[in-house]
Amino acid sequence: MLGRLRDGSYLSVIGRVKVRIIECEITIRTPAGKCTGVYRLATTLLDCQRFPALQTVTLYHERWEVETCYLEIKSTLLGRRVLRSASPALIAQEVYALLAVYQVIRIAIAAAAQVAAVDPDRASFTIALHTARDLLVQATNVIADTTIDLVGRIGRQILDNLLPSRRLRVSPRTVKRPLSRYAYKGLRLNRKTYKATLSISILPAQTPSTNQTDP
Repeated sequence: MLGRLRDGSYLSVIGRVKVRIIECEITIRTPAGKCTGVYRLATTLLDCQRFPALQTVTLYHERWEVETCYLEIKSTLLGRRVLRSASPALIAQEVYALLAVYQVIRIAIAAAAQVAAVDPDRASFTIALHTARDLLVQATNVIADTTIDLVGRIGRQILDNLLPSRRLRVSPRTVKRPLSRYAYKGLRLNRKTYKATLSISILPAQTPSTNQTDP
């Protein structure tokens, strides 16, 4: 430990990288019971005023939503089709094109959510994609007027069809290793999804062994 910070986190070093360590106790409660565990988050965000410990830990789980991004690219954009290109160079070109389209749609979603002050999680990627396709097919509003509309046609469609606020839900993790796909029923796995509540408590850092002062 290099020194304690006033939000309960502390500074340390992993290899040659200076990091900030946040220790917390997380409790999740469902109708099936509760589970409590102690977790440690290491981050290179060293400023505890800009990135408070509780806010950083609370937002960390959203990083796993990158899996949703992969799903939107493979299922929504590609429609579960494989890449059509037959050479490595063209495959790379096709992948970059997909990523560029995805990024443009996400920028439109983020801009609309920011203007309307709503959670971006409530924006439908499918609606944004279909609206963008309609604009291209109809070739309307391709050239913007002198006044830039930060929301635009895509943003208005998104805001008119917002999804319900996301609820925290969990599902038990299971290891599935059946001999065949027909053996799933015999495993009697619990695939039920539960509504959950989450509580996070930041654990104060222990007194460092050195005489360094609190930053």
